[in-house]
Amino acid sequence: MDWELFVSSLGPLALQGLTGTIPLTLASFTLGLAIALVVALMRISKNRAVSTAARVYISIIRGTPLLVQLFVIFYGLPSLGMTIDPWPSAIIAFSLNVGGYAAEVIRAAILSVPKGQWEAGYTIGMSRTTTLRRLILPQAARVSVPPLSNTFISLVKDTSLASIILVPETFQRAKEIAATTSEFLTVYLSAALVYWVFCTVLSAGQNRIEKRLDRYVAH
Repeated sequence: MDWELFVSSLGPLALQGLTGTIPLTLASFTLGLAIALVVALMRISKNRAVSTAARVYISIIRGTPLLVQLFVIFYGLPSLGMTIDPWPSAIIAFSLNVGGYAAEVIRAAILSVPKGQWEAGYTIGMSRTTTLRRLILPQAARVSVPPLSNTFISLVKDTSLASIILVPETFQRAKEIAATTSEFLTVYLSAALVYWVFCTVLSAGQNRIEKRLDRYVAH
């Protein structure tokens, strides 16, 4: 174990995390949440065709490995004449994956809001869309924060898969350092420490968001 290399590699790995891993995670998670919200609303739609389409999408995403989804987009689409650069390929793959998992979380959160909240909105003249936006979604957000936060933290670690298509993020940087020093154990343990610190900080942020959203919960 080369402790000097362990300490000296922390800086470059953390910097790559801040400029590569975290932006990749934020972009993918934000787009994934938008997909998830649309799919969740489709899933609870009374239109059977719309609901079935959402169900099939969720089944495909949850039934296939994330690595396979990434390979299909980056290596598979060029055979159809669609070549996408590594960075957007990673964002598309991670977003679709988050969308599939988070859709079920959001759907369950919406359904957990008491029906009386819908009726309250209609009573004061709100439309279904306004009731959903102003009454239901804020309460559903509080319920969905813990599982969505877990999805976000998992995504931070899953972005290491992007190194396979040479996206510049933390693990890709670790591979480069390890290749030049041949100290694989030392460098990969250093990368593990960087990921752990990132996830710990994000977990602390999750607790603060939960407390702030408590005011939207109907008691």
